[in-house]
Formats: sequence, C-alpha cells, structure tokens
Amino acid sequence: MDPAQRIQRYKEDWSELERLLDALNHIRRPISAGDIDRLTALYKSAAAHLSAMRTQWPNDPTATYLNHLVARAHHVLYKQSDKGASRIGRFLGTYFPSLISRRQPFILIAGALFLLGMIAGFAAVGSDPLNLYLVLPANIANAIDPAATNAPRGDLHSPLVSTEIFINNIRVAMLIFVSGVTLGIGTVYLLAYNGLIVGALAAVFMQAGESYVFWAYILPHGIIELTAIFIAGGAGLYMGYRFFVPGAYPRKRQFLQAAKESVQLLLGTIPLFVIAGVIEGYVTPSQLPLGVKYAAAGGTLLLLVLYYVYGQFRARSALSNPGIR
Repeated sequence: MDPAQRIQRYKEDWSELERLLDALNHIRRPISAGDIDRLTALYKSAAAHLSAMRTQWPNDPTATYLNHLVARAHHVLYKQSDKGASRIGRFLGTYFPSLISRRQPFILIAGALFLLGMIAGFAAVGSDPLNLYLVLPANIANAIDPAATNAPRGDLHSPLVSTEIFINNIRVAMLIFVSGVTLGIGTVYLLAYNGLIVGALAAVFMQAGESYVFWAYILPHGIIELTAIFIAGGAGLYMGYRFFVPGAYPRKRQFLQAAKESVQLLLGTIPLFVIAGVIEGYVTPSQLPLGVKYAAAGGTLLLLVLYYVYGQFRARSALSNPGIR
C-alpha cells in the first residue's frame, strides 16, 4: 500500500484520533474509560501505520505526520508519568536519535558543505599563504602563530573559558539553523565559510610542520562540536527543502511542521555543545601529551556512535511495542 492509498484508507481514523486528542487536552471533566479505550485503540493503529511508513517510505511527509500524531497520543496516555527528567531522558535517549536518523540526508549534506569549504580553504592557502588574508580578517590572520600552539598557557580560568565557548558555539549553531528561513541559502553559506576557515588554518599549520599539533588541539572537542553543528545545519537545510518541496500537504503546513522538527533537532544539540565546551575549556588548552588528546578524540567519536546506535535500538523497540516506554 503506497502513501496515497494509506492516506485514503486511514485518514478518517487519524482525523478521529486528532479530534479526540484535542478534546482530551481541553477537557474540563474526568476522562472516561471509553475515551481511554478509544484513544488506546487509535493510538496502536496509528503506531502500526507509522511503523509501516518508516519501513517503506521513511522520508514521506505522511511518516512525519504520523510520528507527531503518535507522539501526541503517547503523551496524553502517559502524561502523568511523563514529566521532568523522564521526559528529557526519553527525548535524548530515543526521540532525538530517531529524528537524526530521519533527517540524516540533510545532516550529511551539511557535513559535505563544511568539508567542501574546508578543502577549498586548504587548497587556497596551500597554494599561496597570502590567501589567508582573503579568508580571515587581517588582525586575526596576523595573530596566528603555529610555533606558539603548544606553549604554556598559564591560568586560563577553565570554567569561564568553557562557559564562553559553550555560549559562542550555541550562537553559531543557532545562526546556522535560523538561516534556514532564507530557504537554506544562509545555512549553505555559513557551513561552507566555517569549513573554509578550518581548512585555511590547517594549511597554515601544515606549512609550519605543525599539523600533528594542530589536529591534537582541534579533534578532542571538534568531533562533538562539528557533529552538533552539522545537525543544526541539517535542520536549517530541511526547513528550506520543505519550502520548495512541500509534498502532499500545503506548503505553509509543511514548512511549519519542518520548523517544529528542526527546533527539536537544535534543542538536542545543546548537551553536545555543553560537552564540547567543557572539553575545549579543560582538555584542549591543557598540557596533556598530544597522544592523550588524540585518544580523547577517539573516545568522543566512539561515545557518539554508541549513543546513536543505542538510541536507534530503543526507538525500534518502542515502535515494535508502543506500550513500552
């Protein structure tokens, strides 16, 4: 059964579930057993439809619609226990990884745009060191000194530095995300330009024979930080995409739905930026051996992979048995 046939066959059931949810959310009397029974039956049916859509047409707008409908029904059924830390844990442990999976193509495109900018910056400065002044402002370019990278730093007040880095990273991610309202054009530019800067700096340190040192100071926090930025970039690109390709639903509805999902993606990156900020404030400027810093970078990559795989496992388990939370 293709999406159009599924919509035609089950639209009334989904609409009934929507109406029942709206009524229960604004109800001013105790919820009856009949309400709960009907809601449960419609919820299980919609969850089965969502499972089928995710398997056969995961990127179809109907899958997105059903995902939110099932999530709303789940919240109403379990809202008494779905509070505080439990809700946050469910979001980060299940929903956020599954949302990353559904928007993976856009996140990968964001990473590719950054990589293209990085290659361009590396090639430009590698061919002519003076091109660094075309990429960076002169005052910043003049301050770059590869020889001083591994020099003692004294008291850096790591807690303050970590907080400032976290705030700055969130600001960058929000700017990349919000640029999605420019139909993705601003997001594309910011991703490519930030890659251009990293590539240009990598070329400077390579020419000075300090590439090993450079990446030892970039990768420990950079793996998590760039992952979060790519997710934010993918969220912005998805908004722009939904404006141009609304699918079977009205353009405005699809764009607003995409914006809602994209905000959820952005919120999910906040813990990643917190971790990256702590690493950048404490580990990056420390005098730890460079090998230890590379090991820390490998550890962050492994933890990210394990988190994603575990989140996908939990999401599939919850989908196969909606009663298990």
